[in-house]
Amino acid sequence: MKKITIATRGSALALWQANHIKSLLEKQYQDIRIELSIIKTKGDIILDVPLAKVGGKGLFVKEIEDALLSGQADLAVHSMKDVPMVLPKGLTLAAIPEREDRYDVFLSKQYKNIDELPQKAILGTSSLRRQAQILALRSDLEIKMLRGNVQTRINKMLAGEYDAIILAAAGIKRLGLEVPYQMPLIAPQFLPACGQGALGIEIREDRTDMLTMLSFLNHYETQVCVEAERSFLKALDGGCQVPIAAVSKLNGNSITLEGLVANPDASKIIRYTLTDNIENRVKLGENLAKTILENGASEILQQLYNQE
Repeated sequence: MKKITIATRGSALALWQANHIKSLLEKQYQDIRIELSIIKTKGDIILDVPLAKVGGKGLFVKEIEDALLSGQADLAVHSMKDVPMVLPKGLTLAAIPEREDRYDVFLSKQYKNIDELPQKAILGTSSLRRQAQILALRSDLEIKMLRGNVQTRINKMLAGEYDAIILAAAGIKRLGLEVPYQMPLIAPQFLPACGQGALGIEIREDRTDMLTMLSFLNHYETQVCVEAERSFLKALDGGCQVPIAAVSKLNGNSITLEGLVANPDASKIIRYTLTDNIENRVKLGENLAKTILENGASEILQQLYNQE
Protein backbone atom coordinates (compact mmCIF):
# COMPACT_ATOMS: atom_id res chain seq x y z
CA MET A 1 0.00 0.00 0.00
CA LYS A 2 1.40 3.38 -1.05
CA LYS A 3 1.73 6.00 1.68
CA ILE A 4 1.19 9.65 0.78
CA THR A 5 1.80 12.65 3.03
CA ILE A 6 -0.12 15.90 2.57
CA ALA A 7 1.47 19.03 4.03
CA THR A 8 -1.03 21.54 5.39
CA ARG A 9 -1.47 24.41 7.81
CA GLY A 10 -3.27 23.58 11.04
CA SER A 11 -6.26 25.93 10.89
CA ALA A 12 -9.75 24.44 10.66
CA LEU A 13 -10.09 25.68 7.08
CA ALA A 14 -6.68 24.39 5.97
CA LEU A 15 -7.48 20.99 7.54
CA TRP A 16 -10.87 20.93 5.82
CA GLN A 17 -9.14 21.59 2.49
CA ALA A 18 -6.48 18.93 3.05
CA ASN A 19 -9.06 16.37 4.20
CA HIS A 20 -11.26 17.22 1.20
CA ILE A 21 -8.40 16.36 -1.18
CA LYS A 22 -7.53 13.31 0.94
CA SER A 23 -11.09 11.95 0.62
CA LEU A 24 -11.15 12.54 -3.15
CA LEU A 25 -7.86 10.67 -3.52
CA GLU A 26 -9.03 7.78 -1.31
CA LYS A 27 -12.21 7.52 -3.36
CA GLN A 28 -10.21 7.42 -6.60
CA TYR A 29 -7.46 5.03 -5.38
CA GLN A 30 -8.18 2.18 -2.99
CA ASP A 31 -4.54 1.15 -2.53
CA ILE A 32 -3.18 4.28 -0.82
CA ARG A 33 -2.80 5.41 2.77
CA ILE A 34 -2.82 9.17 3.33
CA GLU A 35 -1.45 11.08 6.31
CA LEU A 36 -1.57 14.80 7.04
CA SER A 37 1.56 16.64 8.16
CA ILE A 38 0.54 19.83 9.99
CA ILE A 39 3.04 22.66 9.60
CA LYS A 40 3.05 26.08 11.25
CA THR A 41 3.83 28.92 8.83
CA LYS A 42 5.09 32.42 9.54
CA GLY A 43 1.58 33.73 8.86
CA ASP A 44 0.17 31.43 11.55
CA ILE A 45 2.74 32.46 14.15
CA ILE A 46 2.75 36.28 13.74
CA LEU A 47 -0.80 37.31 14.61
CA ASP A 48 -0.34 40.75 16.15
CA VAL A 49 0.85 42.56 13.02
CA PRO A 50 -1.16 43.47 9.88
CA LEU A 51 -0.41 41.05 7.04
CA ALA A 52 0.79 43.90 4.82
CA LYS A 53 3.52 44.67 7.37
CA VAL A 54 4.66 41.05 7.79
CA GLY A 55 5.29 40.64 4.06
CA GLY A 56 2.49 39.14 2.01
CA LYS A 57 4.20 36.89 -0.49
CA GLY A 58 4.65 33.31 0.69
CA LEU A 59 3.52 34.11 4.20
CA PHE A 60 1.35 31.00 4.49
CA VAL A 61 3.27 28.62 2.23
CA LYS A 62 7.06 28.85 2.63
CA GLU A 63 7.49 26.28 5.42
CA ILE A 64 5.08 23.95 3.61
CA GLU A 65 7.08 24.28 0.39
CA ASP A 66 10.25 23.49 2.34
CA ALA A 67 8.63 20.20 3.43
CA LEU A 68 7.90 19.34 -0.23
CA LEU A 69 11.44 20.15 -1.34
CA SER A 70 12.99 18.09 1.47
CA GLY A 71 10.76 15.09 0.71
CA GLN A 72 8.93 15.27 4.06
CA ALA A 73 5.66 15.59 2.15
CA ASP A 74 4.41 14.38 -1.24
CA LEU A 75 1.91 17.18 -1.90
CA ALA A 76 0.55 20.35 -0.35
CA VAL A 77 -2.92 21.85 -0.48
CA HIS A 78 -3.07 25.65 -0.54
CA SER A 79 -5.65 28.37 -0.97
CA MET A 80 -4.63 29.72 -4.38
CA LYS A 81 -4.84 33.31 -3.20
CA ASP A 82 -1.99 32.57 -0.74
CA VAL A 83 0.32 31.05 -3.37
CA PRO A 84 3.09 33.40 -4.61
CA MET A 85 3.17 34.16 -8.34
CA VAL A 86 6.57 32.51 -8.80
CA LEU A 87 6.99 29.08 -7.23
CA PRO A 88 10.34 28.02 -5.76
CA LYS A 89 12.69 26.19 -8.12
CA GLY A 90 11.77 22.52 -8.22
CA LEU A 91 8.08 22.92 -7.35
CA THR A 92 5.00 23.01 -9.59
CA LEU A 93 1.21 23.15 -9.37
CA ALA A 94 -0.15 19.69 -10.18
CA ALA A 95 -3.87 20.51 -10.15
CA ILE A 96 -6.40 23.27 -9.49
CA PRO A 97 -9.70 21.62 -8.43
CA GLU A 98 -13.13 23.11 -9.11
CA ARG A 99 -13.58 26.44 -7.42
CA GLU A 100 -15.88 27.21 -4.50
CA ASP A 101 -17.60 30.61 -4.24
CA ARG A 102 -14.96 33.23 -5.14
CA TYR A 103 -16.55 36.24 -3.46
CA ASP A 104 -16.35 37.88 -0.04
CA VAL A 105 -19.11 38.05 2.52
CA PHE A 106 -20.15 40.76 5.01
CA LEU A 107 -20.83 39.28 8.46
CA SER A 108 -22.48 40.97 11.42
CA LYS A 109 -24.24 40.15 14.67
CA GLN A 110 -26.80 42.96 14.44
CA TYR A 111 -26.61 44.71 11.05
CA LYS A 112 -28.11 43.17 7.91
CA ASN A 113 -25.77 44.84 5.43
CA ILE A 114 -23.21 47.60 4.90
CA ASP A 115 -25.89 50.27 4.48
CA GLU A 116 -27.33 49.49 7.92
CA LEU A 117 -24.03 50.04 9.74
CA PRO A 118 -24.14 53.22 11.83
CA GLN A 119 -21.76 56.13 11.16
CA LYS A 120 -18.18 55.35 12.27
CA ALA A 121 -18.98 51.68 12.81
CA ILE A 122 -15.95 49.41 13.29
CA LEU A 123 -15.35 46.95 10.48
CA GLY A 124 -12.69 44.25 10.77
CA THR A 125 -10.40 43.09 7.96
CA SER A 126 -6.68 42.48 7.52
CA SER A 127 -6.92 42.91 3.74
CA LEU A 128 -6.12 46.22 2.06
CA ARG A 129 -8.15 45.06 -0.96
CA ARG A 130 -11.27 44.64 1.17
CA GLN A 131 -10.54 47.84 3.09
CA ALA A 132 -10.30 49.95 -0.08
CA GLN A 133 -13.50 48.57 -1.59
CA ILE A 134 -15.49 48.94 1.64
CA LEU A 135 -14.30 52.54 2.07
CA ALA A 136 -15.38 53.24 -1.52
CA LEU A 137 -18.91 52.25 -0.43
CA ARG A 138 -18.77 53.75 3.10
CA SER A 139 -15.92 56.24 3.65
CA ASP A 140 -17.09 56.95 7.23
CA LEU A 141 -16.37 53.45 8.55
CA GLU A 142 -13.47 52.77 10.90
CA ILE A 143 -11.36 49.87 9.60
CA LYS A 144 -9.69 47.85 12.34
CA MET A 145 -7.14 45.06 11.87
CA LEU A 146 -8.56 41.54 12.10
CA ARG A 147 -6.21 38.52 12.18
CA GLY A 148 -6.57 34.86 13.19
CA ASN A 149 -8.34 31.88 11.68
CA VAL A 150 -11.92 32.05 10.40
CA GLN A 151 -13.59 30.97 13.66
CA THR A 152 -11.41 33.31 15.74
CA ARG A 153 -12.37 36.25 13.55
CA ILE A 154 -16.07 35.42 13.79
CA ASN A 155 -15.82 35.00 17.57
CA LYS A 156 -14.23 38.44 17.90
CA MET A 157 -17.11 39.96 15.94
CA LEU A 158 -19.73 38.06 17.97
CA ALA A 159 -18.02 39.25 21.18
CA GLY A 160 -18.60 42.85 20.09
CA GLU A 161 -15.04 43.85 19.13
CA TYR A 162 -16.32 44.69 15.64
CA ASP A 163 -19.69 45.81 14.31
CA ALA A 164 -19.04 43.76 11.17
CA ILE A 165 -16.24 41.82 9.46
CA ILE A 166 -15.48 40.65 5.93
CA LEU A 167 -14.31 37.14 5.12
CA ALA A 168 -14.05 34.92 2.05
CA ALA A 169 -17.36 33.19 1.35
CA ALA A 170 -15.51 29.95 0.46
CA GLY A 171 -14.18 29.54 4.00
CA ILE A 172 -17.58 30.15 5.57
CA LYS A 173 -19.21 27.60 3.25
CA ARG A 174 -16.50 24.96 3.63
CA LEU A 175 -16.67 25.12 7.41
CA GLY A 176 -20.48 25.34 7.49
CA LEU A 177 -20.42 28.45 9.69
CA GLU A 178 -23.32 30.81 10.27
CA VAL A 179 -23.74 34.20 11.89
CA PRO A 180 -26.96 36.22 12.41
CA TYR A 181 -26.43 38.35 9.29
CA GLN A 182 -24.53 37.53 6.12
CA MET A 183 -24.48 39.49 2.88
CA PRO A 184 -22.52 38.42 -0.23
CA LEU A 185 -20.19 41.09 -1.61
CA ILE A 186 -20.15 40.44 -5.34
CA ALA A 187 -19.17 42.12 -8.62
CA PRO A 188 -19.50 44.75 -9.87
CA GLN A 189 -19.54 46.48 -6.43
CA PHE A 190 -16.91 44.24 -4.87
CA LEU A 191 -14.15 42.24 -6.58
CA PRO A 192 -12.38 39.24 -4.97
CA ALA A 193 -8.68 38.48 -4.66
CA CYS A 194 -6.96 36.79 -7.59
CA GLY A 195 -7.50 33.03 -7.25
CA GLN A 196 -9.93 33.39 -4.32
CA GLY A 197 -12.09 30.33 -3.66
CA ALA A 198 -9.77 27.99 -5.56
CA LEU A 199 -7.37 25.40 -4.16
CA GLY A 200 -3.94 24.60 -5.56
CA ILE A 201 -2.15 21.29 -5.19
CA GLU A 202 1.62 21.71 -5.19
CA ILE A 203 4.23 18.99 -5.71
CA ARG A 204 7.90 18.59 -6.56
CA GLU A 205 8.54 18.93 -10.29
CA ASP A 206 10.33 15.59 -10.47
CA ARG A 207 7.37 13.70 -8.97
CA THR A 208 5.79 12.58 -12.24
CA ASP A 209 4.05 9.80 -10.30
CA MET A 210 2.18 12.42 -8.24
CA LEU A 211 1.42 14.52 -11.32
CA THR A 212 -0.28 11.53 -12.94
CA MET A 213 -2.08 10.56 -9.75
CA LEU A 214 -3.47 14.07 -9.16
CA SER A 215 -4.44 14.92 -12.75
CA PHE A 216 -8.10 13.81 -12.24
CA LEU A 217 -8.53 16.62 -9.68
CA ASN A 218 -7.80 19.41 -12.15
CA HIS A 219 -10.82 21.45 -13.26
CA TYR A 220 -10.04 23.06 -16.61
CA GLU A 221 -12.45 26.02 -16.38
CA THR A 222 -11.17 26.92 -12.91
CA GLN A 223 -7.57 26.55 -14.10
CA VAL A 224 -8.18 28.93 -17.04
CA CYS A 225 -9.74 31.60 -14.81
CA VAL A 226 -7.13 31.32 -12.07
CA GLU A 227 -4.26 31.49 -14.58
CA ALA A 228 -5.69 34.70 -16.07
CA GLU A 229 -6.14 36.28 -12.62
CA ARG A 230 -2.67 35.26 -11.44
CA SER A 231 -1.11 36.54 -14.66
CA PHE A 232 -2.70 39.93 -13.94
CA LEU A 233 -1.38 39.92 -10.37
CA LYS A 234 2.10 38.80 -11.45
CA ALA A 235 2.35 41.56 -14.08
CA LEU A 236 1.53 44.09 -11.35
CA ASP A 237 4.19 42.49 -9.11
CA GLY A 238 1.46 42.34 -6.48
CA GLY A 239 1.56 40.44 -3.22
CA CYS A 240 -1.58 39.25 -1.47
CA GLN A 241 -1.56 42.37 0.70
CA VAL A 242 -1.78 45.05 -1.98
CA PRO A 243 -5.21 46.49 -2.91
CA ILE A 244 -5.48 44.46 -6.12
CA ALA A 245 -8.61 42.55 -7.15
CA ALA A 246 -9.75 40.62 -10.21
CA VAL A 247 -12.71 38.61 -11.41
CA SER A 248 -12.82 36.43 -14.54
CA LYS A 249 -15.73 35.01 -16.48
CA LEU A 250 -15.83 32.39 -19.21
CA ASN A 251 -18.20 32.60 -22.16
CA GLY A 252 -17.60 29.73 -24.57
CA ASN A 253 -14.06 30.13 -25.87
CA SER A 254 -13.63 33.67 -24.57
CA ILE A 255 -12.64 34.94 -21.15
CA THR A 256 -13.40 38.36 -19.67
CA LEU A 257 -11.14 39.69 -16.94
CA GLU A 258 -11.93 42.71 -14.79
CA GLY A 259 -9.16 44.11 -12.63
CA LEU A 260 -8.81 46.79 -9.99
CA VAL A 261 -6.00 48.59 -8.18
CA ALA A 262 -6.85 51.03 -5.41
CA ASN A 263 -5.38 53.26 -2.75
CA PRO A 264 -5.99 51.71 0.70
CA ASP A 265 -8.13 54.76 1.60
CA ALA A 266 -10.14 54.36 -1.66
CA SER A 267 -9.22 57.91 -2.75
CA LYS A 268 -8.22 56.49 -6.13
CA ILE A 269 -9.53 53.33 -7.80
CA ILE A 270 -8.32 52.24 -11.25
CA ARG A 271 -10.53 49.63 -12.89
CA TYR A 272 -10.66 48.12 -16.39
CA THR A 273 -12.08 45.08 -18.21
CA LEU A 274 -10.66 43.18 -21.20
CA THR A 275 -11.78 40.08 -23.14
CA ASP A 276 -9.75 37.56 -25.16
CA ASN A 277 -9.71 33.93 -26.26
CA ILE A 278 -9.10 31.44 -23.44
CA GLU A 279 -5.90 30.32 -25.23
CA ASN A 280 -4.54 33.84 -24.59
CA ARG A 281 -5.52 33.95 -20.92
CA VAL A 282 -2.00 34.64 -19.62
CA LYS A 283 -1.51 37.43 -22.15
CA LEU A 284 -4.94 38.79 -21.22
CA GLY A 285 -3.83 39.17 -17.60
CA GLU A 286 -0.64 40.91 -18.71
CA ASN A 287 -2.51 43.27 -21.06
CA LEU A 288 -5.04 44.19 -18.37
CA ALA A 289 -2.22 44.92 -15.92
CA LYS A 290 -0.49 47.11 -18.55
CA THR A 291 -3.71 49.06 -19.18
CA ILE A 292 -4.30 49.63 -15.46
CA LEU A 293 -0.67 50.61 -14.82
CA GLU A 294 -0.74 53.12 -17.67
CA ASN A 295 -3.89 54.69 -16.26
CA GLY A 296 -2.63 55.55 -12.79
CA ALA A 297 -2.04 52.28 -10.94
CA SER A 298 1.76 52.49 -11.20
CA GLU A 299 1.77 55.57 -8.94
CA ILE A 300 -0.46 53.83 -6.38
CA LEU A 301 1.69 50.69 -6.29
CA GLN A 302 4.94 52.68 -6.15
CA GLN A 303 3.68 54.53 -3.08
CA LEU A 304 2.68 51.28 -1.37
CA TYR A 305 5.96 49.50 -2.12
CA ASN A 306 7.93 52.50 -0.85
CA GLN A 307 6.07 52.21 2.48
CA GLU A 308 7.02 48.55 2.96
